[in-house]
Amino acid sequence: MERKEHWENVFSTKTEKEVSWYQQYPKTSADYITALGLPLEAKIIDIGGGDSYLMDALLDLGYTNLTLLDISANAIDRIKNRLGEKANKVTFIVSDILDFKPQEQYDFWHDRACFHFLTKPEDVDLYSKIVSQALADDGKLFIGTFSDNGPKKCSGLEITQYNRESLRFVFERDFKLTGCFTEDHLTPFDTIQNFLFCGFKRK
Repeated sequence: MERKEHWENVFSTKTEKEVSWYQQYPKTSADYITALGLPLEAKIIDIGGGDSYLMDALLDLGYTNLTLLDISANAIDRIKNRLGEKANKVTFIVSDILDFKPQEQYDFWHDRACFHFLTKPEDVDLYSKIVSQALADDGKLFIGTFSDNGPKKCSGLEITQYNRESLRFVFERDFKLTGCFTEDHLTPFDTIQNFLFCGFKRK
């Protein structure tokens, strides 16, 4: 409950540009999804996306089967209000990712800056099992975390930094690493956060 209360407070007291992860356009994620050549009807789920602009971008690209999961009802209310009628084209799930019990299988799992908030080994392991349950046989996974050159905290919370090998280790039971890259994110406060992005496919 503490985790949920924290994020409900963040999304009820801060504007979108008062949080470090804000992007006016999620170019890295949108470009990655486009490059995969996923069909427009592919089932795509975004984990912990809050009120980010990924759903807007994917709707504009023509994707028709989108799901957003976030622990914060306030965050989901914010994106619904922003999307207006377009919100009817997105499935919204209010849930802690660790409580998520997938009711269907997805073709693509996207997580930018949610996974690294899991700092307990048992929670990290549970996350990887949920991903495995949720992804289809040819499903793909794209994870963005703070790198080992990135911040050690975010939104006042401890995070887990990753490098290529440590992130590969988390998912190697069921998924094969297809590639990684790092990228500097410029926050609204003109600070730099170094991210690690890695793609995986089911073995």
